[in-house]
Amino acid sequence: MKTVINVKTDNEVKKNAQEIARELGLSLSDIVNASLRNFIQTRAVYISAVPQMTPELERLLGSIEKDIKIGKNLSPSFSSSQEALAYLDNL
Repeated sequence: MKTVINVKTDNEVKKNAQEIARELGLSLSDIVNASLRNFIQTRAVYISAVPQMTPELERLLGSIEKDIKIGKNLSPSFSSSQEALAYLDNL
């Protein structure tokens, strides 16, 4: 038997969620049901004020770490602002 749950949310949140669900070939109901099933299975809700890294950010950081290891795209350390400005003037 199916039931209806009424949830209040911002119109923009609903539209964005529906658009992403549609891109995945799912309905918003599918997304809500999957979330509820996950909640039932794990008995947990994860809410965090800490932003999670996206795969895109992880790729970017990976390339930066490679540059650091080989000393590429790095400036030297400076002991004064004048020293830093002189370095920039010489680039």
